[in-house]
Amino acid sequence: MGTRPLPLSFYRDRDAVQAARDLLGHALVTTIDGIRTAGFITETEAYMGVEDRASHAFGGRRTARNEMMYADGGVAYVYLCYGIHHLFNVVVHRREVPHAVLIRAIHPLDGQQAMLKRRGVKNLTTGGPGTLSQALGILTQHNGERLTGPRIRIEDHGFAVAPERIITGPRIGVEYAGDDALLPYRFRIAPSHLP
Repeated sequence: MGTRPLPLSFYRDRDAVQAARDLLGHALVTTIDGIRTAGFITETEAYMGVEDRASHAFGGRRTARNEMMYADGGVAYVYLCYGIHHLFNVVVHRREVPHAVLIRAIHPLDGQQAMLKRRGVKNLTTGGPGTLSQALGILTQHNGERLTGPRIRIEDHGFAVAPERIITGPRIGVEYAGDDALLPYRFRIAPSHLP
């Protein structure tokens, strides 16, 4: 089984919808405070930049919080939601094209005991974007981290997800986006096909 980090070209030659599908099955790996944790990406959402009403960059909006969305693909965009949850996004596409993919869920792979400790629970769950960030130790201070390591990286472990095993539907919690809330930009691996 290979553990190659995805090259930066992976993030820069596709838009958020394609990347959201293609990231499924890859391993999101963190090495924070010397502790390695990892999980297969099982659920994603695409945010398509200036034309997507659900995107932080809709209409070309540019703030201190979302500035990282305008970077070259291959960096982390981490922001605080409701003042509580650190949400981890993968910036894709090229500089000045603010596409991002929210990682919504992972299937634990390594470091489960560390994940339990970080979450302060006895039963590990990593469904939900705030939950997985907490389990992996990802905080807003990691905003802008390059996704080829050393602290955060996405690796190819050779797990291929067949197209028929991907469930597509509308994104969660973006009702404010009007018709764009109905776009099929959420992608999940069917539970029966998890590694």
